[in-house]
Amino acid sequence: MSPVIAIDGPGAAGKGVIARYLAERLGWRRLDSGALYRAVSLSLLRADLVHAGETRIAAQLARHPPELGSAPDGEAIYLDGEDVSAAIRSEEVGVAASVVAPLAAVRDFLLPTQRSFRKAPGLVAEGRDMASVVFPDALLGIYLTASPEERARRRHKQLKQKGINANMRDLIRDLSDRDQRDSARSLAPLKVVPHAVVLDTTKLDIRQTRRKAWRLVTKVCPEKAAR
Repeated sequence: MSPVIAIDGPGAAGKGVIARYLAERLGWRRLDSGALYRAVSLSLLRADLVHAGETRIAAQLARHPPELGSAPDGEAIYLDGEDVSAAIRSEEVGVAASVVAPLAAVRDFLLPTQRSFRKAPGLVAEGRDMASVVFPDALLGIYLTASPEERARRRHKQLKQKGINANMRDLIRDLSDRDQRDSARSLAPLKVVPHAVVLDTTKLDIRQTRRKAWRLVTKVCPEKAAR
């Protein structure tokens, strides 16, 4: 079975940046699990079922399962053959995802889809339950984190670059609240699994984080050290 490197952690910890870097350097596929949840949320939005309740959502997914796909590098996401890479990043879809992503019906639907991305030569998967639920046999689990203040600073910088004004205090509160919800939920909570390596990037810049992440990879894939 193809090897998997699983990267989990809270919001704005840098999972996407590091997953992209490792996948490119290894020449492996990349799975952005959050994008898949957003794609399912978009399909439910279009069907006006986001707030319909789990029973109706489960029935919809069973009767009309959305066909999901991704480019090997994880950059493009497809919903029923349509490139929805830009559409799933809207605020409306983000709000919808926060409603439906915790539901067992949605998580059960997406589990086999996520696992189907495991193909040769290997996969770098990012999310919140990659090492704990989706790929518990991952070759390497990295739990990427940083303080709420540092993550808020990074998120603020991203939003500013997009021309969006944001209040730091609000960002810290929102991230902390999301951390609490993700960690406290009964289904696939955000947690550090015993075999994962915690990488705290609070005091690291992106270059230092990449270097440390690559060092972890070469410990389990020593043949990659020369890359």
